[in-house]
Amino acid sequence: MQPPPPPTTFTHHSPTPFLFPQAHSTVLPDPSTFFSPHLLSNPLPTNSFFQNFVLKNGDQPEYIHPYLIKSSKSSLSLSYPSLFKNSSFIYQIFIADLIISTLCNNHNNKSTHMVSSFNDLSVTLDFPSSNLRFYLVRGSPFLTCNVQSNVHLSISTAHTILKLTPNSSFKKYTINLNNTQIWLLYASSPIKLSFSSKNNTITSSPFSGVIRLAVLPNKNPESESTLDRFSSCYPVSGEANLIITKPFHLEYNWEKKGSGDGGLLMLAHPLHLRLLSHSSVSVLEDFKYNSIDGELVGVVGDSWVLKTDPVSVNWHSINGVEKKYYPDIIRALINDTKALNSSAISTNSSYFYGKLVARAARLALIAEEVSCLDVIPTIKKFLKDTIEPWLDSTFKGNGFLYDKKWGGLVTKQGSLDSQADFGFGIFNDHHFHLGYFIYGISVLANLDPEWGRKYEPQAYAMVDDYTNLRIGRDSHYAKLRMFDFWKLHSWAAGLNEFENGRNQESTSEALNAYYSTTLMGLAYNDKHLVSIGNTISAFEMKAAQTWWHVKKDGYNSNRLYPKEFTKDNRVVGILWANKRDSALWFVPAERRDCRLGIQLLPVLPISEVLFSDVKFVKELVEWAWPALGKKGVEEGWKGFAYALQGVYDKEEALENIGKLTGYDDGNSLTNLLWWVYSRGHGGGRG
Repeated sequence: MQPPPPPTTFTHHSPTPFLFPQAHSTVLPDPSTFFSPHLLSNPLPTNSFFQNFVLKNGDQPEYIHPYLIKSSKSSLSLSYPSLFKNSSFIYQIFIADLIISTLCNNHNNKSTHMVSSFNDLSVTLDFPSSNLRFYLVRGSPFLTCNVQSNVHLSISTAHTILKLTPNSSFKKYTINLNNTQIWLLYASSPIKLSFSSKNNTITSSPFSGVIRLAVLPNKNPESESTLDRFSSCYPVSGEANLIITKPFHLEYNWEKKGSGDGGLLMLAHPLHLRLLSHSSVSVLEDFKYNSIDGELVGVVGDSWVLKTDPVSVNWHSINGVEKKYYPDIIRALINDTKALNSSAISTNSSYFYGKLVARAARLALIAEEVSCLDVIPTIKKFLKDTIEPWLDSTFKGNGFLYDKKWGGLVTKQGSLDSQADFGFGIFNDHHFHLGYFIYGISVLANLDPEWGRKYEPQAYAMVDDYTNLRIGRDSHYAKLRMFDFWKLHSWAAGLNEFENGRNQESTSEALNAYYSTTLMGLAYNDKHLVSIGNTISAFEMKAAQTWWHVKKDGYNSNRLYPKEFTKDNRVVGILWANKRDSALWFVPAERRDCRLGIQLLPVLPISEVLFSDVKFVKELVEWAWPALGKKGVEEGWKGFAYALQGVYDKEEALENIGKLTGYDDGNSLTNLLWWVYSRGHGGGRG
């Protein structure tokens, strides 16, 4: 194995940011409809957990763990969802368990909610017509509402209210519904509630202050006493901070109000619990809520620290390739290099074009690793010829533009057509497309430092679009645009309204984006960028292994997925905030070959870490294998199955790869041979 080249002398990028030419988009929505005016001068989130609240009518639900929440013009509906499940998909069912509004008479057709503030873990929704402010904080077992003036509250439901019971101080009420749910209402001061069975509605006397609502997760005194104890201390916002000087750490901090000795009670999902440092928090093992993401468990603490396993990222394979395998790889490498021709690229698509760029960059790194340096000048020329037109805005038919309305990059095609470039112009899939370009730029900058210096501003403009950590007016981009600090993985859906919230199909392409960020940090000697890329890569992998990889014993070991779904699936097709689907966007669930491939491509050194569980890899390949023999299955998808086969059976994988007549447009024979030959030195069937 060739040692990685020494770091260049580049320093962190210039404080004067580069902006691509200004976009004049005809397809982006107007953010002023739902964002408070003081927020409009800053970059706005385009892939957030509350995105549905600021798109179209703003009335599609969002999953704010543990509740589904839906907003209308003057009310907010709260649902503790039940789960629908079968072998093809799982989703949470929204039913308006409680609807909170007021009896104000100033509602009108133009009234709506307004986002007055937001952060990584929270969003504040104001209802000016109702004088209500809702602090929606992810992981809070309570819904917290600030009633801002003396108004008559109204609480209704899709069910039948059976009973309304106050405590002696009139600061707590128990609401029994006919669907067996019990809801608890807490008030910061005494409140007089009355129940009308005629219209099935609870109303209040004039009230100002804070109310908190929580469903009783299981009908036992211990859960209720826990909610009682922590009802007075409430979060109004939550922030997530990457500790750049301490890679692989993430810290949650909540701003809280109220009183009480109990402290701040929040809920953690299964991945949180695996990564949570217990030094400053208490875990309430028996206080649990149901969730599509697995059981949510009570945690008491004003801040959390999450620590994930370190990931060592470098240019080449982890274990190297034995020299006796070099000739096979070199033969393929010479042929693949000869086939490079920038004028032969016929696509204007930012996604498919980026894949071709990254494919060529892989050839250069493999050439270094197997000491075949003669091909590198040809690859460098190809990379320069194909990348530069996108950086200097001379590429005919497409290119990158900067949109200042939301704060981020769009493509020329995407600024005029919301479907072009898979929706890149409405902020879909940015990490997928840009990740491929950043991979190519990083490799070329490392091979040619002078070229890297020339295009450093453009490179940073592109990587900042999805890895920026600066906020407010100090930045031209949203904070970590695609990454979800609560779920610890990325979303891809952009400014699209979906009933089931955000979604992501390909976790491996998300990983490629952050892996490429690390490589760019190495190429430019930028320790901060290396830390960001490494840390987000590590979290993205953990999340993929937790929620996308469906193991045979998954139901029994961690109760993430019901047995109906686990029985027929080894990978999730599309994972939504509120749904798990076995189908992909482009093929039905039966195309298991595609489902395997879309969670592996592109094949990289870090893919070995993503698929480090050899037992699961074998399960996955065996599950997908019958689909490979069906009519119409493309050679490219077969190649990914054979690549994973190489993890546990090198000889048969090589035999199958040798029969391929084509490859995915981001893959090559060289890359497949490199992958199998770098699976360790033992070889043979395992």
